[in-house]
Order: sequence, then C-alpha cells, then structure tokens
Amino acid sequence: MRHGLSVPCFGAGLDAAMVAVWARDAEDAGWDGFFLWDHLFAFTDGPVDTIDPFIALTAAACATRSIRLGTLVTPLPRRRPLVVARQSVTLDRLSGGRLVLGVGTGSGPFEWDFCGEEADPVLRGDMLDEHLDLLSRLWTGQPVRHEGRFYTVAGPDWSGLCHPPPLQQPRIPVWVGGSWPGTRPFTRAARWDGVVPMRVDGSWSVADTAAVAQRMRSLRGTTDSHFDVAVPGESDPTDPGRTERFAEHADAGATWWVEAIHPWRYGDPDKGEWNLAAMHERIVAGP
Repeated sequence: MRHGLSVPCFGAGLDAAMVAVWARDAEDAGWDGFFLWDHLFAFTDGPVDTIDPFIALTAAACATRSIRLGTLVTPLPRRRPLVVARQSVTLDRLSGGRLVLGVGTGSGPFEWDFCGEEADPVLRGDMLDEHLDLLSRLWTGQPVRHEGRFYTVAGPDWSGLCHPPPLQQPRIPVWVGGSWPGTRPFTRAARWDGVVPMRVDGSWSVADTAAVAQRMRSLRGTTDSHFDVAVPGESDPTDPGRTERFAEHADAGATWWVEAIHPWRYGDPDKGEWNLAAMHERIVAGP
C-alpha cells in the first residue's frame, strides 16, 4: 500500500511556492503521493488565501522527481473538457508522467450556487460522465468531434485535437471520488482507474475499506487489471500501532492510504487559526 497526502488548496498564507516546498519535503520524507483539493472558496468565513490547484501542482512538479501528483478531487462539471485536457496533459508531460486526476461532482453552495453553476447533483453526475468520456477521447491526441447533451467539440478536425497526448498510456489515471455508502459514484469509478471514498458521518474504518474493495471487485467483474482504492485517514507518526493499522487496510483491499492534512486538524480556521507550520511538520514526519 502506498501513502499519499491530501492537502487543502486554501489557508492563510498558503501559496503555490509553499505547495512546491511541501511537495518536495513530502517526497524527501517518503510519501508516495501529494494531492491537492480543488475548491473555489475556503470552508470558513472571511477572505482566505486560495490557490488554483493546477498551477500549484505545476510548481510542485518542478520541485519534485518521483512523487505522484494530482487533484482530490476536481469537480469536472464546472470545468471545460478541452481546457482540462490541455491542463492535465501539460502537467503530465511536465512531471514525467506522474499525474493522477481525481474527479467528482463537487459540493455546494460555494461551488455551484454562488457562481450560477448547475446545482442539481443528478445533472452534475450526468455532466461528469459525459465529460470523462470526452476527456478520454481528447487524451488520445486524435481529432475529436462531439455534440453531446452538455458539451460540444465541433468544427475542423484540428479544432478538436488535443496534441500531444499524455505520457501515461493508455491514459492519465482517473480516480473517482464519492461518499460511502453510495451507488452512482462507485458504479462510475468501476469504469475508470481508482476510487476515492469518504464518509460524512464518521471516521473511516477497516470494515469500510473491505466493503468498498468488495463493491469495486463486484462492479468491475475482473481482477486482471490494476485498480486503486485510495482510502482516507489520519495517523500519528508517534503511534507505534500505526504500521499494524496500515497493514489491516492493505489486507482489506486498500492500495493507497491518503493522509488528511487539513487545517481543522491543526487549528481552528473558524476562529482564524491557520497553523500551516504544524501541517508542514506532519508532512515532514513522513508516513
């Protein structure tokens, strides 16, 4: 099982240069992945420094050599497919083929209502499915024509061309996020390369990992290709039992442990307490 970090794209004093340092230090500390949230706003009152994850990951790619990089997760329904294709291919090639694209429908109201985006979660799911299918075609580097329910790529052949293709073949790995227990996000994830489950009603357990892994095996109906199960968690580097805990999740079917480095764990952002130094210390402590 690999170990990654889940880091917010907002925080008082956070910027792309700091993200590059954190990613470099994460690589040096032995983490296997560095993943940024993709939100337009912070989950707290008042103005809070917020960064674009793709630009920040570009800085991280330039500061690292081997650690996997990506978003967890990008709400594709509020992004244009051809723009995402060019951003992701550019970052994949810059990083030497280290990008993972985490995707989801997103949440609101800060992601949708505030900006006049589609608020209906069912329609956002339909948009996400069409977006992913179109994105996979754009990643081939071949001409694409598409006139769908939500998206259009039409015109001369060159207008639907996203060239060059990514370094990773057959495509950049796509991980689909969703709340557990759920139905549609996991059915969607089975068609792609990984799943990023989470709970909104409590902490993640080994039983949850086993249930998700079993669900994905059942939905995929095959064991002959690699599929990632990236489970969320928090660990204390001074806890001698953490290795056993990691092993239990791995035995249950997890391929990634994604450590949450969120500001509420190290301070109280609602009161203006953003302890980025403590977050950095947890990164440097390693998995």
